[in-house]
Amino acid sequence: MSIAPAVELTVNGRTHRLAAAPGAPLLALLRNDLGLNGPKYGCGLGECGACLVLVDGIAARACVIPAAGVQGRAITTLEGLGGADAPHPVQQAFIDAQAAQCGYCLNGMIIATVALLARVPRPTDEQVRDALSHNLCRCGTHVEILDAVRRAADALAAAGAPPR
Repeated sequence: MSIAPAVELTVNGRTHRLAAAPGAPLLALLRNDLGLNGPKYGCGLGECGACLVLVDGIAARACVIPAAGVQGRAITTLEGLGGADAPHPVQQAFIDAQAAQCGYCLNGMIIATVALLARVPRPTDEQVRDALSHNLCRCGTHVEILDAVRRAADALAAAGAPPR
């Protein structure tokens, strides 16, 4: 019986040493080993965006990234942004705009928005649409999602804080 090699991942500011089969996707370790349910399994092909996480502040599709490939990098999941008691401004904006129906796409939409606002603090609607175009929402809350991104940009600007 062979033992799977270990990977060391820094997730939401905490370092974890986990056994992982070679090529194991980051998403599997996040959900199965660390119990983080923000990133969702959607298509498994990196197409839908449900699995988005931030890797060194850049949106990345956790279902297709080998866990071993992100060792030594900062990984942030939805849970690492904020929680029910202290939501991140982007999370709060999505709540305020009621930008969810089923909620399955929400992880990806929020993570993509955080990454966008870190790059472009005051994006145009066209920039928002472009940044979120690879995140699928089948419920049709697109108008509310655009509103949430605008609200988040306003909140972050008013706070004078750079998005993280």
